[in-house]
Amino acid sequence: MEKLAPKTVIVTGSGRPLGIGEAIIYRFAEEGHNVVVSDLGQSQGPDFPADAIGSTQEMEVIAAEARRRGGQAIVVPCDVRQAGQVENLVAQAVAAFGGLDVFVNNAGVGYLMQLVTEMDEDKWDAVLDVNLKGAFLGTKYAARQLVAQGRGGRIINIASQAAKSGFPFAAAYTSSKHGLVGLTRATAIELGKHGITVNALCPNHITTGLGDWQNKFFSEKLGLTHAQYLDRMRANIPLGRPGLVEDIAKACAFLASDQAAYITGEAMNVSGGEEMH
Repeated sequence: MEKLAPKTVIVTGSGRPLGIGEAIIYRFAEEGHNVVVSDLGQSQGPDFPADAIGSTQEMEVIAAEARRRGGQAIVVPCDVRQAGQVENLVAQAVAAFGGLDVFVNNAGVGYLMQLVTEMDEDKWDAVLDVNLKGAFLGTKYAARQLVAQGRGGRIINIASQAAKSGFPFAAAYTSSKHGLVGLTRATAIELGKHGITVNALCPNHITTGLGDWQNKFFSEKLGLTHAQYLDRMRANIPLGRPGLVEDIAKACAFLASDQAAYITGEAMNVSGGEEMH
């Protein structure tokens, strides 16, 4: 983003160390913008264990680092499955910084993996509730605020390569990310008249903490060693490496900038050439 007047940016799912959300927070903070760090805050049962969510303490650490990098930052725990909490997330940002400019739907579940013939209904619901319903609620309450302000804005959905291609053991995840692209396109049409753009980013695999778990999971399921799995992954990427969280943060900052003012309804690949449609 250009170094203009500070904008206010909410990023859901931004409380995990070394995650995509954290990188997005830092990118905006380095540009001098106001950032809202948000994540679940505490574990909530077996589908949302402590090692899969951002704790309040972790969020505070990320917010402190964001301030050190040049932005203003607050922490707002939020369960994106709950409408009242998402509405409060937006309200807290407005109360702290006077408005809202960018909302990034980044919260997601990518660790509940089962074959479709074995998929537990509650696991399916958990994935769809966070990845798709959560983005719907984020879009709904962000859009209400942006429309009321009357100066446009940006909504950015962090989708996935799985929004365009299928993967084994990931029927729920793939379905949720395909749905997220549909949500992006429909809301871009609805909100365009208000000067609000809605776009999605589609990263390929990124070795965050979650990504490392996925590497181990898929290498075991495919009968490969960890090293063999990583070698095969790199061989499928024209640029020769998996993605980095910084790659997604840079693309996110671009879509939030005035340079992207005429881009909406897109599902932009950030995959080193691995995904081209």
